[in-house]
Amino acid sequence: MTPRRLAAATAAAAAALSLALASPASAATAPSGTKSLAAVLTADGDQFDRNWYDYDIVTEAVLAVLKAKPSSPVGILADGTKPLTAFIPNDRAFQVLVADLTHKWVPSEKAVFGAVAGLGIDTVETVLLYHVVPGATITKAMAVKSNGAQLTTALGSTIGVRVFDARYPIVMLKDQDPDDINPFLNPRALDINKGNKQIAHGILFVLRPANL
Repeated sequence: MTPRRLAAATAAAAAALSLALASPASAATAPSGTKSLAAVLTADGDQFDRNWYDYDIVTEAVLAVLKAKPSSPVGILADGTKPLTAFIPNDRAFQVLVADLTHKWVPSEKAVFGAVAGLGIDTVETVLLYHVVPGATITKAMAVKSNGAQLTTALGSTIGVRVFDARYPIVMLKDQDPDDINPFLNPRALDINKGNKQIAHGILFVLRPANL
């Protein structure tokens, strides 16, 4: 990502936090719980392990950004009163990302995180913000009815939605990198933190806000 593009993306992030989907849930059906996604992500002890299908790396990335930049817009993930939807890549997704960028297969979660952190804290922040849709709690039931939608992220840029099968479900998210494989929602990791204003869905690859 070029310095100019990164600067513009970071500047847009704070303003974009007030944006919502065109058709958010009505007040009558909107969830009222205020447990934050940060609380969910850190609930397992906040450590690397050998399970590549949980979310240790994205958790550590969030914590690293907030440590370096306490006022980062990423902090919205720790405020459960703010509705949002996050698409969270599992640890394997980051392993695949690092392999794509470095052409090396990194064998441990800690080493993968080190490679991700090596991209620079501003780039990590930008990538994280691209995984967050502020202002809207998008449940699985809503997602499978969103074919063709363009979701405005906390970065200001959009993610496209294509629903191939609403029953299974098979839902693809189209990012801003024309050269990578677009992520799919993980059918076994949907509606994380359901009932709260902040909800998450697991995804199988990392969304890219630009050609990384």
